[in-house]
Amino acid sequence: MSFVEELRWRGMLQDIMPGTEDLLNKEKVAGYIGFDPTGDSLHVGHLTQIMTLIHFQNAGHKPVALVGGATGMIGDPSFKSAERNLLDEATLQHNVACLKKQLGKFLEFGEGENDAQMVNNYDWFKDFKFLDFIRDIGKMITVNYMMSKDSVKKRLEGDNGLSFTEFTYQLIQGYDFYYLWKHHNCKVQMGGSDQWGNIVTGSEMIRRQDQGTAYAITTQLIKKADGQKFGKTESGAVWLDPKKTSPYKYYQFWLNTSDDDAKNWIKIFTLKPQDEIASIIAEHDAAPHLRLVQKALAKDITIRTHSEEAYETAIKTSEFLFGNGSLEFLNNLDHEAVLEVFEGIPQFQVAKADLAAGINILDLLAVQTQVFPSKGEARKMLQGGGVSINREKATDIEESITENHLVNNKYIVAQRGKKNYYLIIAD
Repeated sequence: MSFVEELRWRGMLQDIMPGTEDLLNKEKVAGYIGFDPTGDSLHVGHLTQIMTLIHFQNAGHKPVALVGGATGMIGDPSFKSAERNLLDEATLQHNVACLKKQLGKFLEFGEGENDAQMVNNYDWFKDFKFLDFIRDIGKMITVNYMMSKDSVKKRLEGDNGLSFTEFTYQLIQGYDFYYLWKHHNCKVQMGGSDQWGNIVTGSEMIRRQDQGTAYAITTQLIKKADGQKFGKTESGAVWLDPKKTSPYKYYQFWLNTSDDDAKNWIKIFTLKPQDEIASIIAEHDAAPHLRLVQKALAKDITIRTHSEEAYETAIKTSEFLFGNGSLEFLNNLDHEAVLEVFEGIPQFQVAKADLAAGINILDLLAVQTQVFPSKGEARKMLQGGGVSINREKATDIEESITENHLVNNKYIVAQRGKKNYYLIIAD
C-alpha cells in the first residue's frame, strides 16, 4: 500500500497538491514536517504528524523532521487569536534537544537513504541580517499573496490584529521549504490542515524563484466525536514526556476515550493493519463493556511512546487503584512517580526512626497520621475487619508496624474500607 493510500484508509488525509501522489508512487522522496519548539516536550496533539512521518518512512521515503529553532522565536499566527510570548535562544535550544530525543523514539534516524533526518531552521537563519532578509526573501512573495491567506485574514479581522513579527512567519516557513528543496532535495512538505497556507507559500517561492516544483500534503485536524479539542484534559495537555504526564495517566487518557473516538484513533495512532483493526472493532462491538478497542489503542501507543515496562506499570497501577492488584509495582517507581499514582489520595509522613522501633497500629493510624480521627474509631474498624495495611487485612490492635512493612523502603499504604486509600511516607 502506498503512503497516500495509507493515509486515506486511516482517515488522516485532508488536502493534497495535484501531482503529489504520482510523484510518491514513482520515486523515493524526501519530505518534511515542522515541529514548533515552544516547549520542551511534544504532546498528543503532535502525534498525527509523528504518525505521518512514520508512514512516510515505512513507505520507503525519507522523513525530515524540522525543529523550528528560528520560527519558534516568532510563533505561528495561523488561526491563533493573540500573539504568543517569545522565547530566548537558550530556552529554544534546550527545547530543540528535548524534541529530537522524543522523535527518536518513533523514527529511525541515521545516514541511510531511508533514515530520518533532523534539521533546525535556526542553522540557516541565525546569520541572516535584516536587510538581507527583506531583499532576498521578502521579494519572493507579494504582500497581496500573503494577505490572501485565511490565517492572516482572520487575525486582521480580530480585536488583536497581527504584528509585523508574526506577519513574517509565513515568509520564514515558506523559505524553510525553499531551502530544504534546494539544499536537501526535499520535494514534499506535510503538516496539519491549518498549515496549508504556509506550505503553499513555500511551494510558490520555489516556483517563482527557481521555476521548480514542490508538493504538499495535509492531514485532518483531530477532534473528539463530541466536538471537544483533542489532547486536552481537565488538568491540561497530555505530554509525551513521562515527567509531565506519567505513563499511567497517559495510558488512562487513551483508555478513557469514547467508543466512537477509539474506533477512529486506533487507525490514526497505531500501525495496526486494516484487517486487524476490523477484527478488534468487531470483537469490541460484540462485547462493548470490555472496551477492547480502547485497551488495544492504549497499549499500543503507551508502549511506543514510553516502553513495554511503562505499559506494564500502568496496568499494575490501574489494577491496584481499581481492583485488587498488589503493591509490588511500587518497588520499580521513583518518588515522583509514586506521588503521581497517589495523586489526590491523603498522604502522611512518619519518621523512619520511629518505625525502626515499631509503632503500634492504632497510634500509626490515629496519632501519627489522621487515617482515623481517633484511636477508638481505628480500634472499632480494625476489629471489624475494615482496615488493610499494604493490601493485607489487619485485625490485631496490638500489632506493631515496623520498617519491614515499608514498600520500596519508603511507603505504607493504609486502606480504610474498600475505597479509602492513604499513603504513609517514611522519611
